[in-house]
Amino acid sequence: MSLAGHVPTAIYFSSLHLNPVLLQIGPFALRWYSLAYIAGILLGWFYLVKLLADDGAPMTKEQADALVTWVTAGIILGGRLAYVVFYDPGTYLAQPLKIFQLWAGGMSFHGGALGVAIAIFLFSQRHRLNWLRIIDYVAMSAPIGLFLGRLANFVNGELRGRPTDLPWGIVFPGAGPLPRHPSQLYEAMLEGAILFLLLWCLFRFTSARRRPGLLSGAFVLGYGVFRFFVEFIREPDQQLAAFASATGLHMGQWLCVPMVFAGFLIVLRATIRPVVSAGASDCPSLF
Repeated sequence: MSLAGHVPTAIYFSSLHLNPVLLQIGPFALRWYSLAYIAGILLGWFYLVKLLADDGAPMTKEQADALVTWVTAGIILGGRLAYVVFYDPGTYLAQPLKIFQLWAGGMSFHGGALGVAIAIFLFSQRHRLNWLRIIDYVAMSAPIGLFLGRLANFVNGELRGRPTDLPWGIVFPGAGPLPRHPSQLYEAMLEGAILFLLLWCLFRFTSARRRPGLLSGAFVLGYGVFRFFVEFIREPDQQLAAFASATGLHMGQWLCVPMVFAGFLIVLRATIRPVVSAGASDCPSLF
């Protein structure tokens, strides 16, 4: 049966009555996308503080409070610059001032993750902390932001999937008459909810928190695998459609390949290291 035959019974995005703008006051618009970033950082900070209440935590609550500013800067700078470089360099070379228009969207998770890692490294050096253990604890909070961010992508009707004849296919505005995979929701569940649960189980029921790099490596590996496979049912970014056709993979998948290998090696290295004692401040190298 053709996909077109399913259009009358598909879910139409307009029937969900979702608006990307939560609140409009004159020229000021509060968007769900912006709110997702703010809520992700605040909820992530709250969860991090709860994790630090356990014995043997790598830093104090006061240090975690200070770290939030560093992490936020890493997310914004790394995420934006990576998007500009990898996803739409032509547009920003022609109009460089658009780089600063964050409210218009355009962030890369891969760049944001790298920015956060650099920010944590610099923060740890300044405060003489074990940076791998801090990254482990911060990685525990990351799926919260990913979950909220993907929900915001869905509300925006962006990053949609390929056509499907599944009963939950959605006809997105501006994407033609065919129902498509709500790939944003798939990613919210995999990169957000399921990855959060996996990391929580490692933290609570194993010695992972005392093996520097294991939790962050598991996060990087899990995200890379989940994102790589979801991309097969997701439409490539419009400006990178030719790139995806020529290489056989989306840009997001190419960026996930080194993540998967690096995550696997970090986890492997962490599992063969001896368990660190509570309060240990020396930081082993990644490899």
